[in-house]
Amino acid sequence: MKLQRKKVLLVLKIVGVLLLLGIILLFAFRNTILEKVIHRIDAKMEREYQCHFSIERAEFHGLTDLEFHDITLVPKQADTLVRIDELKTSVNFWKLLLGDIQLGKLEINKGYIQLVKTKNGSNFDAFLRSKKEKKDNDEVNYAKLLNRISSQLLNLVPTDMHVKGFAIKIDDKGNKVVFDFNQLVLAEKKLHTIIQVTSDNFSQQWCINGFADPRDRKADLQFSNPKSDTIRIPYLDKKFNLKSGFKAIHFNLENLSMNSGELYIDGYSSIENLIVNHPKIANKDVIIKKARFDYRWVIGSRFMALDSTSTVQLNNIKCHPYISYTNETDKVYALQLKIPKMKAQDFIVSLPTGLFHHFEGMEAKGNFSYSLNFEYNNHKPNALIFESKLDPEGLKITKYGEADLNKINREFTYRAVDKGIAQRPIILGPSNPNYTPLNAISPYLQKCVLTSEDPSFFNHRGFINEAFKQSIAKNIRTQKFSRGASTISMQLVKNAFLTREKTLSRKLEEILLVYILENNRISSKERMLEVYFNIIEWGPNVYGIGEASQFYFQKSPADLNLNECLFLATIIPKPKGFMFRFDSEQKLKPFAKQQNEFLTRLMLRRQLLSETDTIGQNVPAKILGPAQLYLKQKPTDTIENDSTSIDEFEF
Repeated sequence: MKLQRKKVLLVLKIVGVLLLLGIILLFAFRNTILEKVIHRIDAKMEREYQCHFSIERAEFHGLTDLEFHDITLVPKQADTLVRIDELKTSVNFWKLLLGDIQLGKLEINKGYIQLVKTKNGSNFDAFLRSKKEKKDNDEVNYAKLLNRISSQLLNLVPTDMHVKGFAIKIDDKGNKVVFDFNQLVLAEKKLHTIIQVTSDNFSQQWCINGFADPRDRKADLQFSNPKSDTIRIPYLDKKFNLKSGFKAIHFNLENLSMNSGELYIDGYSSIENLIVNHPKIANKDVIIKKARFDYRWVIGSRFMALDSTSTVQLNNIKCHPYISYTNETDKVYALQLKIPKMKAQDFIVSLPTGLFHHFEGMEAKGNFSYSLNFEYNNHKPNALIFESKLDPEGLKITKYGEADLNKINREFTYRAVDKGIAQRPIILGPSNPNYTPLNAISPYLQKCVLTSEDPSFFNHRGFINEAFKQSIAKNIRTQKFSRGASTISMQLVKNAFLTREKTLSRKLEEILLVYILENNRISSKERMLEVYFNIIEWGPNVYGIGEASQFYFQKSPADLNLNECLFLATIIPKPKGFMFRFDSEQKLKPFAKQQNEFLTRLMLRRQLLSETDTIGQNVPAKILGPAQLYLKQKPTDTIENDSTSIDEFEF
């Protein structure tokens, strides 16, 4: 037993001596080793990134302190990517022995990172290229990967940092922005930063202050302007035509840790007076006064999820989202959203200013709650889950805003806006001689339009969940917006109360207005359908069925035959392009005939037509009215719509 102890002590002494000897040798030759490391980095940069890396002078001070002068990284035949005049740092010696780099302090005096992009490429292209092609069967443990990356990045954040005169410069084909760090200090876990931001349009100071502890993985930071002005976001305005800004941002990271093989990320973010302006969002500034996101992310070996205990708050609106992505045998995407019971008026006043301008001034009473459940499996697209449910409780609109939905029950004037230009006024009511009551419209046309546009119009309340499911599944499958799920109610609201602008604002307003119109029973279905037939566009400067029946067939809407009604129903999606459905002999092209035949078979199958209704259908509809001029003027070499297939003609 004593002999064994002596052997153990001897081994420990030998290891200690060797370790001490190694430290002495490391200390003695540390600058030589550092020089070789720099040459190795330079060779790697040259080999893998076609860049020249150089340091004019590098030396150790003691065992852990390093000092570098004139650091440059220059890609071949491109602008300098990095230049630092002076850099001082220290490393954790014991971490370094284990092959891990952890910075203790960092001091940078003068320098810049410069990202330059021209028509011939950029000076950072080489760093964006993937080194290895990932095989499909390679399994990545998401939790371990993200934990390793976050650990490496946080270890590179020093606990003591002083940066002065360092800039980040961006030049994207003349779109220039400079972020000049006049001061950046991290000491005793307190961060203070002053950044001078300069672009072609403005110059402004930003401040980032707060608590930061990279070793304990915690942070609490405030992002603001020292003059309390709105912070403007550069670069995006010229690059994407996106004007944006905010008053302040608060970011908090409370927890970033591994537990039982899962990575947990907890904290919150908030923003004040967010301003966004983009023509695809709305036609004026969208303003969100207050928003907050309390998050709890959970990352496992093969999944990522935003836990349902997370909260998103938009002014007075609170909701609990759940988002997940699972990649095991199948890729499964899931989204759940719940808005607990809240007052309807609180919801209306909390809507972002500028995004719902038709709702401004609207008042409501009662409460409601809302839930959404969505799930998509890439190997089972037809099993897509889409469930949207709103539970009202005494919900009633007591005062309308700009969109007065009650006007649908009386005569009103409609002016279409096409490409920003207001068209001629159309009176929706008896004082217009072309206005046609529903009972004076051919039953064939009513059946054709309802079958092609909205078969369940008289049964639904504005939306069809199944249509949304099929639309989402097809759009995901084709990776483009190839199918919509618009009902007649949605088309009516878009025409009567909104504009044709293709913006997020218009679509969101359309959804909310349809719900109010249908679920508050503001108008009967028959009245809605009558207005729809008299308001929609049927051709170039042709509005309403009264004008359309004369424009194409020199008939009243009551006298239209089946073939004429089939033609009118099938041109609703693209009424201005009706002429491209005809060949040079003014006969329907094959694809247009197929659509008519398909629609006829569908109505026969649904018993909307009988066999006797189709007698004489072999006699094609003949254009007799002013529309003939468009057929004669149509270029013979134009093939627009020729490729339209039956598969694209959805019902």
